[in-house]
Amino acid sequence: MKTIESIIKKKGDEVFSIGDDKKLLEAVKLLNEKKIGALLILNDKKQIEGIISERDILREVDHDEGIIKNVDIKNVMTKKENIIVAHLKDDIDYAMSVMLKNKIRHLPVLDEEGNLEGIISIGDVLKSELNEYDRENKYLKDYISGKYPV
Repeated sequence: MKTIESIIKKKGDEVFSIGDDKKLLEAVKLLNEKKIGALLILNDKKQIEGIISERDILREVDHDEGIIKNVDIKNVMTKKENIIVAHLKDDIDYAMSVMLKNKIRHLPVLDEEGNLEGIISIGDVLKSELNEYDRENKYLKDYISGKYPV
């Protein structure tokens, strides 16, 4: 069983965040600069207060006819009580099923004490699964070709 912890170890625990007192346009600029799809909103203790994703921003653009310069992030973000999180010891297949079922592309990752350890995307999960399939495929081909004694 492969856990989310293996993804965090490989990709790193860097989390990009923004304050809820900032404007939506600032979030757009940061998302573009970092080439990411979501930002966490953290308080002074590095605890999650919310998350804002490209999808949230697009909904607001549609709602306000594209005027986001003066929109506060706190009015658009998904608030902490509605955020779905994963834990380091969760299975990767579990994370994928949660993301697909809830139609989300980012999961904050917490440790056993509830401390933020990182964030994973559906791309991170798929990449991890693809690597596992490639490894299995190689072993099977090697076995079939007689590379390993029976």
